[in-house]
Amino acid sequence: MRTGVKYLLAFLLMLVLTLPQVMAQCAMCRATIENNVSNGDTTVGAGLNLGILYLFLAPYLLLSIIGFFWYKKARRKKKLTY
Repeated sequence: MRTGVKYLLAFLLMLVLTLPQVMAQCAMCRATIENNVSNGDTTVGAGLNLGILYLFLAPYLLLSIIGFFWYKKARRKKKLTY
């Protein structure tokens, strides 16, 4: 139990320490998009939006696949016990 708490605290500490770098990247992307849009190029913004959607979907897809296989294994295991 104590090792779980240590891992959780280490994870939270790393999350808090990397937050400024993450926020800096957002500002850089926004500045690039604003500069391109002011010059009349809107393709970069569309590509960035597609990339955001891709990054948003990937973890949910991975968890869904893991959940599906977990469900199948539990169902098969339950069938074997009866």
